[in-house]
Amino acid sequence: MMIEQLEMSEPPLVGSRNRHLPVSAAFGWLAAGWRDLWRYPVGSLIYGVLVFAVSIAVVWGLLRFHLDYILFPAIAGFMVIGPLFALGLYQKSRDLEEGKPASFASMLMVRAASGSQLWFTGVILCGLLLLWMRAAVIIYALFFGLNPFPGVEGVVKMLATTPEGWGLLVTGISVGGLFAAFGFAISMFAIPMLLAEETDCFTAMGTSMSLVWNNLHVMLVWGAIVVALFLLSFATGFLGLIVIFPLLGHASWHCYKAIR
Repeated sequence: MMIEQLEMSEPPLVGSRNRHLPVSAAFGWLAAGWRDLWRYPVGSLIYGVLVFAVSIAVVWGLLRFHLDYILFPAIAGFMVIGPLFALGLYQKSRDLEEGKPASFASMLMVRAASGSQLWFTGVILCGLLLLWMRAAVIIYALFFGLNPFPGVEGVVKMLATTPEGWGLLVTGISVGGLFAAFGFAISMFAIPMLLAEETDCFTAMGTSMSLVWNNLHVMLVWGAIVVALFLLSFATGFLGLIVIFPLLGHASWHCYKAIR
């Protein structure tokens, strides 16, 4: 009898994470992120400058040490670990939401409710990024064997004018898309959840995947917005990151609050 009562009191699991949000909600999160960006804009913009500087340093290092063959997977893989770098932006949006004063110091000195579980999640995401880059090297070898990478200058011609390049492009996009989708699913809500709630990393990542899957339509639109803005940043030589990264960071917090 007691077991039956407990079972009746438990909420249904099926569909319990579906918020039935319209796809237009994604643009509402972007608008909310824009408002947070310009409330104490100095902190957010400094944050964006730091992300821009790190991005330039990474690209310079890869070119300087002749690791340009992993340049494009590394740039694309940045979206996997991007939520980890946005912690300070989540904190600012959280402070503004709670009516607390936002400061750059609070954005840098973030104390997550989950403690070390947050950094353990970061290690997992970095491992996924390294696996992605290794997969990119293997795919290149499958199509071009031991031929050296032609460099950034010659890669576009190689991809556009040779059958091997076409095959590499299609396969690389397909495999990279799978890595990106998985990384997006496990990190989208996990990082802000670990910041705000006391939980473990695997629960957070599993919950994140569940929330993304059960709200797939709006999350596909949100993912498309993130990719489009990231490509815009790339087209501007990463200068766009100074504004776009803080914008997406603040907007992602509102996405988390709306769906979690």
